[in-house]
Amino acid sequence: MLRYLSAAVAVLALSACSSAPVAQVQPIDGVISGQCHIDKVRGATGLAASAATVERARVDSDSLEVIVLRGQRLESGPTASGAVPSTTGAESGGERLTIETGNTNNITAIYCG
Repeated sequence: MLRYLSAAVAVLALSACSSAPVAQVQPIDGVISGQCHIDKVRGATGLAASAATVERARVDSDSLEVIVLRGQRLESGPTASGAVPSTTGAESGGERLTIETGNTNNITAIYCG
């Protein structure tokens, strides 16, 4: 009997260690308008362009789609120091967010269109 009880405890303990699924990225107000706005995602410039960062930027910008391009920029410019990151596209409009990345997969530019 003790063997069965210890086996049951071991199974419960191991099932508690299983990884929980990652929650999907959801907009704060529950709705994505489909009109891109980069005012809330400018801070992502300089970060690594991981799948989670790209998806979070898409949702935060209210865009329906996102495209990641390998950019030609040598550097993203100062970001955390307070200077404005470089952009080449629109600040708002359209339904697509465009993210340019550098040689080390860092985000060098974010714009709509």
